[in-house]
Order: sequence, then C-alpha cells, then structure tokens
Amino acid sequence: MVDSQYYLPNDVGISALDCGEAFRLLSPHEQLYAHYVSRAAWYGGLAVLLQTSPESPAIYVLLQRLLRRQAAAQLEPVATAAGLTPEEFQAFLVYAAGVYANMGNYKSFGDTKFIPNLPQEKLKALVWQSQAFQDNPGEMEALWASCAGLMYSLEDKQKQLGLGDKGITTYFSGNCCLEDAELAQKFLDSKNLSAYNTRLFKREEEGGKRHYEVRLASAVKEESAMDGEAESQCGRFEFGEAVFEVRRGDYAPLMEKAAENLEKAKAYVANDNQRQMLEEYARSFRFGSIDAHKEGSRYWIKDKGPIVECYIGFIESYRDPFGSRGEFEGFVAVVNKAMSARFARLVSSAEVLLPELPWPADFEKDRFLTPDFTSLDVLTFAGSGIPAGINIPNYDDIRQTEGFKNVSLGNVLAVAYATQKEKLTFLEEADKDLYIKWKGPSFEVQVGLHELLGHGSGKLFVKDEKGKFNFDQKSVRNPETGELVSSWYQGSETWDSKFSTIASSYEECRAECVGLYLCLNKQVLSIFGHEGEDAEEVVYVNWLTMVRAGLLGLEFYTPESKSWRQAHMQARFVILRVLLEAGGGLVTLRHTTGADGRPDAIISLDRDKIRSVGQPAIEKFLRRLQVHKSTADVEGGRALYEGYSAVDDAEPHHFLQLRDTVLLRKEARKMFVQANTRVKGEAVELLEYEGSAAGLIRSFTERFPEDAEEVESALLELSKRDAPCWC
Repeated sequence: MVDSQYYLPNDVGISALDCGEAFRLLSPHEQLYAHYVSRAAWYGGLAVLLQTSPESPAIYVLLQRLLRRQAAAQLEPVATAAGLTPEEFQAFLVYAAGVYANMGNYKSFGDTKFIPNLPQEKLKALVWQSQAFQDNPGEMEALWASCAGLMYSLEDKQKQLGLGDKGITTYFSGNCCLEDAELAQKFLDSKNLSAYNTRLFKREEEGGKRHYEVRLASAVKEESAMDGEAESQCGRFEFGEAVFEVRRGDYAPLMEKAAENLEKAKAYVANDNQRQMLEEYARSFRFGSIDAHKEGSRYWIKDKGPIVECYIGFIESYRDPFGSRGEFEGFVAVVNKAMSARFARLVSSAEVLLPELPWPADFEKDRFLTPDFTSLDVLTFAGSGIPAGINIPNYDDIRQTEGFKNVSLGNVLAVAYATQKEKLTFLEEADKDLYIKWKGPSFEVQVGLHELLGHGSGKLFVKDEKGKFNFDQKSVRNPETGELVSSWYQGSETWDSKFSTIASSYEECRAECVGLYLCLNKQVLSIFGHEGEDAEEVVYVNWLTMVRAGLLGLEFYTPESKSWRQAHMQARFVILRVLLEAGGGLVTLRHTTGADGRPDAIISLDRDKIRSVGQPAIEKFLRRLQVHKSTADVEGGRALYEGYSAVDDAEPHHFLQLRDTVLLRKEARKMFVQANTRVKGEAVELLEYEGSAAGLIRSFTERFPEDAEEVESALLELSKRDAPCWC
C-alpha cells in the first residue's frame, strides 16, 4: 500500500464527545434553541464538502447512500462475501468515518489527502454487493464513476490542498494562480468587499482582458430580488486590465436551509440580542452579506454569559491557500460553570497582565474590551474539525474597537489530549509521566492565555478612508529601531488581506508566544489553582509540550513545494527554531535509534533555563512579531516568519531527516463522534453514539432524517455545476 501519511490507520482514536449531562440540565426552551441552531450548523456545514475538493461531495453522497441503507453491522457479511478481509472492512469504516469527521477527503489538520486503505477493486466489489446497489444500480454506478478515480488518486498535485501547482483547492478555479488571487484581493479591497464568503473563478478572456467571477455564498440567486447592500456589490466591474463579475448563489440550497433553521430558533431565544443576532446571520446567508454577519457578531458579543452559546458562518481562513476566505463553521455548546469561573478570573486580571507583554503601551489597544471567556461542552460543531479553543469574531475592525469572545471547549480538551505512555514519542523517559500528569492542566492555562491575551492583544495602526489615524504618527516609535512608525493599514485593508498567505500561522504563533511568556507569571498560575511546586510543573510541561509540538509539526511540511499545510503546527515549529537558536542548552534535539531498530529522536528541555534563556528569547521574538503586525510591515514580517519556517537538512538539526522520523512514528489525530438532536412531540431528544468508526458513521447517516436525499441531490447538483472549473 501507499505511504501511511495518505491513509488513516485502523486503530485511529475515535472518541464520543460527552454532552449528555450538560444538555439534560437545559430547560425545554433552551433545548429547542440549541436544536434549531444545531440544525442550521449541520446544513451549512455541508458546504465544507464543496470547499474541500472536487470529489468530496460525490464521495459523501456515495457513503451516505451505502451506509444509510445498511449500517456497519449489516454491511459486514456483505463485505465478507465481496472478498474483503476483516482488516479491509475496518479500513473502509475508518475511511468513511474520516470523510465525515473532516467533511471531505483531506485532513482538516494538515490538509493532506487520505485514501481508503484497501484495494480499489475490493471497495468497488463491496459497493456492487450492497443493498443500495441492488435497490438502485444505475445511481450507485454513476456515483462510483464520478468519484472513484479521484478518491484513490495520489498524483503530486492532489496529495495536499494548495493553489496553482502546489495542490488542490476549490476556493479558486483550477486555472488560478497566486497572481490571480492577489489581483482579486486588490479588487475586493477597492469595493470594500470581504473575501470571507467568496470563491474566485477565472473565465475566458474578454476583449483582451482577464475575466473573473467572484461568487458569494447566499441562498438568493442573481435573478432574485436584491437587498440594497448586495445590489451595490453585485454586478460587472472594470478593474485595470481585468473584468470582475460579482454574483450570488454559491451553496444556495444549503444557505437557505441554514437560514430557515435560524429563523425557527428565534422562537426560543433568551433575549433580544440573540434574536437580532439570528436575524442578521440569516440575512447574511440569504443575501451573501458579510456586513450582516458582522452586525450579527456585534449582537453576539453583547450576549454576555448565555447558557447556550453558538456562532455560525464563514469563519476561519486556514484552508484558503491565500488566507482570506473562510471555511463554514457552526457550533452550539453549553456552559461548564466551574471551568468558566477560572476563565472569568483570568479576564478580570487581563488589564493587569496586558502591560506585562513585551511591547510599548502605544502598541496595545487603547482600552481592553472585556470579553466573555467561557468553558463549553460542545453539543454541535459542524465543519472540518473541532478546535480546543476559539477567539472570535475574526473581523479586525470589531475586535479592535468593539470586542470579542473567548471559548474553551472543555469536553474536547477532556478527550483530545488524553495520552497513553506507550504512544508518547520523542520525550525522555523521565519526562513522560510528568507530561501525562500535567498535560491537561498546562494546556488549559495555554489555551486561556492564547485565546484571551494572545488573540485579544495588540493594536493595528490604521489610517481610515477619511485620512484619520488611530495613533499619533508624530510620536509613536518602533521599539526595534527607535524611528517613528512609517507604515500602517490604509482604508479597507485588514490583517488577513495584507499578510494573506502567512496571516493565519503568524497570528497563531504570536498567540502561542503570549501563552508561553505569560504562563511564567505566578498570578496567572494562581488563577488556575496552581501554586508552588505544582505551578513549576505546569510551566515546565507547557514549554515541553510546545517544543515537542514543534518537532511534531514537521509532519505538516511538504518538501516538494516547500510549504506548510497547517497554521498551528508551522507556528510551533517556528517557536522551536527560536528556542533552539537561543542556545545555552535550553532545548536539546538529537537523532537516536529506537528499541525497534528504526530511526528515532529525543527532544529535551532544561527547566532551569526556561526563565534565564527561554523567556528573553520569546520576549524578543514576540515583540518583533507584534511590531510587524501593528505597522502593517508585510515585507519585514514575512522575512522574519518565513526565515524561521524554513526546513532544510543543514547541521546540526537535519530537519528534513527528522521529518522522515516524525512521519515514521506519527500517531493519527483523533476523531470525535457528536450527538444528534431530534424534536419528538414537544420535547427535544438527544441521540448519542458510541466512540467508534461505526458510531461516527451512524451519527451522520441519522443526521438529516427528513430530507437526506434532497440535500444529497443538491450537493451533487452544485458539484456538477462547478466540475468544469477544476480542470
């Protein structure tokens, strides 16, 4: 079989997210609110299939038709009759679970393709023997023909997501390159139009001019009546030597389903902020309006301390190769009161802690906008993957002047970072027990600092459309050079649009550095209940976790294209490089041979040098990151960040060689099984599933009981319409 990087192992960890107790403690009114927002999230989340790869929608529909007709237990004897071994049938179940968990056939964390770990002819035999095929052979044969080739293809370009010759993306048509993305961004900026809910399609030239279509995600299509905002943004525009047509209607059936369920949820809101929030989100999905989504986000920020928390829309830009377009995401979760109390204490200390960060006061926001910071148990998280923590909204203008919220996902943390000693790689034996004991508590501290004081800190210097500065350009000096600040964001420029391809990873690196730097503060450790020797163990394991993660990050680097496929792991590798460069024996990285005779590596951290060597190194690097970010210094920021991101085989570390070792000993990322909700009479029923591939599959085959075939047909229709664009 192929390199194990491109398939999911049969023993991949699969865990159920436990939200039963939290959900049952909700009132009937709150349960109905959670149910309908969850439905909106699940319908909208199907758009991720269309955002991932050309073949993802057809693979999803093929699996749904096959597995809805026969559950895993019923299909097993069919597999045996088709000639599959028990291991091959398990590989099929794991592949199906992987497609559902990642909403497509590329890993949400790392962006590499994964294929079934069984021969293509055996999977075909299973499909042909299935009841779904017996019931409708023509349909199943057509589905297979439409996706089987790409399902198994590992041509170089199809091994990972990327733009142009670096990989596959459906955010851009197949004939787009980086130059097209840059031109489109300039056009969007000129129209004050966000890229978050768009895709770009390059058409045949018209009159010697390049011709592009910018497609907005919306239920309403071009021929339908428009609201005022969309009418002014849609249409045909001349832009230099190019023509841009802005149209609506991308993912239209899914956006309509999402909007409909948000409208239903309005009957069960707890307050007027929630009602107006849902109205604006629904308007955004109907008309393709990011301004409406921003308005909804403003009401969301004002909705302080809700029992049921939710957010939905085109959010994170990690998977857009250009770094500006958001992947659809929607979550619904219930507050964990005990954990939230600790985060609330951190929020109340924020104004004391922010001045501790290593940049002048002029580089910090004029005032700290006190956010909500809650720990939540996830009921629903629709999208390509589930993070451990979130800081949103991602709109710079709102975060800078109006506020944001922080969320830690408690039931995700509880299962995602449970570690078995025998699977713990690249650490000294003496460190393994400490790591297992303190990984959870230290990560809780890191997530809190990363989200609240990492993403929540730092000022962007802006000159607006009226020529007004948000800082004193005649007195503010660059702390690195001592000279007056000479660059800033202009007009509609944003962090994402300006720093584009490095924006996501750079920002994650900045937030991770804030976490490392401030976890040394005794007040922070006390807030989380850590004093004395225990506090020192939390600090040590937090820093040890980061340097180990930097080594593990090499899995997500592609030597052929010299590109990183995962923002957080690139960030952690950069931090590892910074700490190695600090010298003084702080971090030691050595090549070894394992007990099995295969290549291995050990990374170690001298705890006595964390404060004397590590802290000054992070302080200096963090200040440089913030200065480049604040001043919109793309050239300087890119040179700094890409310099530390470089992976080569030079002495003394031989990172490319280490990458082979990391791949050899990697452990697959866990997948999560989520519950469903269903209205039964006047009550909401919670449907929970076992933590297995079969349980994850069943959660999806039961997710759309009323209209599964209608939704699947819509996905296929949308996919067929787009098919010529990927050639």
